[in-house]
Amino acid sequence: MLTWLANFSHLLSPLNLFRYLTFRTIGAAGTGLFLVFFFGPTIISALRLKQGKGQPIRTDGPQSHLLTKKGTPTMGGLMILCGLLVSALLWCNLDSPYVWIVLFVTVGFGAIGFYDDYLKVTKQSHDGFSGRMRLVLEFAIAFAGCFAIVQVGAPGATSLAVPFVNGYVVDLGWGFLLFGPFVVVAFGNAVNLTDGLDGLAIVPVMIAAATLGLIAYLVGNLFFARYLGINHVPQAGDLVVVCGALIGAGVGFLWFNAPPAQIFMGDTGSLALGGLLGAVAVTIKHEIVLAVIGGLFVMEALSVVVQVASFKLTGKRVFRMAPIHHHFEQLGWSEAQIVMRFWIVAFVLAMIGLSTLKLR
Repeated sequence: MLTWLANFSHLLSPLNLFRYLTFRTIGAAGTGLFLVFFFGPTIISALRLKQGKGQPIRTDGPQSHLLTKKGTPTMGGLMILCGLLVSALLWCNLDSPYVWIVLFVTVGFGAIGFYDDYLKVTKQSHDGFSGRMRLVLEFAIAFAGCFAIVQVGAPGATSLAVPFVNGYVVDLGWGFLLFGPFVVVAFGNAVNLTDGLDGLAIVPVMIAAATLGLIAYLVGNLFFARYLGINHVPQAGDLVVVCGALIGAGVGFLWFNAPPAQIFMGDTGSLALGGLLGAVAVTIKHEIVLAVIGGLFVMEALSVVVQVASFKLTGKRVFRMAPIHHHFEQLGWSEAQIVMRFWIVAFVLAMIGLSTLKLR
């Protein structure tokens, strides 16, 4: 929205800064941070008042959580989404269709998560609405987003780029409308599964957002895209501003979510942020690289899949508890150790993901 100020740069030359993605990304990050940090205490107080007992704690989870996390309010994702949306709408070039597509998926997934959180809090139960219906709604939103990407008509919109190989892409055709939504839904739920300890999910989300934002900047620039041998997606560069807004809002949220957490992001935040990352990756044609950058989330999701499959087939568990961060809790690792070490893993995987840009 603020990009229109650049039209008056002939009157005041500093206004020309609003043309640059780097300046607008910093502005979006700063705005998101300020909004969440400034309004956070008010939102937390309101949620605590409305929720009373806070998020219900699973009795079949780590027993320590019944003491340390009981009474903590949830739906903190509302803080992140408000900061993210306001700053993105202020600082993005709203002529870019990809900004609207990514924000649509983010808000849609956030609404699903909010309704699920609402049911859990009001019922004081872990049973939200039907898991099958939840997946149907997620796929419907992701499908609409991917269909819009195809309709925009960018070159290679239905293709799948293979990392480490220069210029090698597979055109999925209309199969993209199956693959793309799967990536978005899978990543949304992978982040959701990771959100189990104070601060565990939000920092890897910010690391992944920073990495994808950098890639989006390069993908949206024809010169850099040709130099690196990656798909050029016109108008995708502004997704770096969206990622910047997420990082700023995420830092503000971390202030309140750091151990011991004053608030949990809940499904409202984790589903929305995972959906955002998935939608950005699908837009910039880096779906496979997303699995590397977000490898921590993939590991968490796979641990649940393996645990469930093993128990159903053999009656035995592979992990002491799933998702895998609970396994390490059962091994005696402290919450701080798990969170910090998982942050390190997320950072290393992001660096490996970035290396795919030049190893072609």
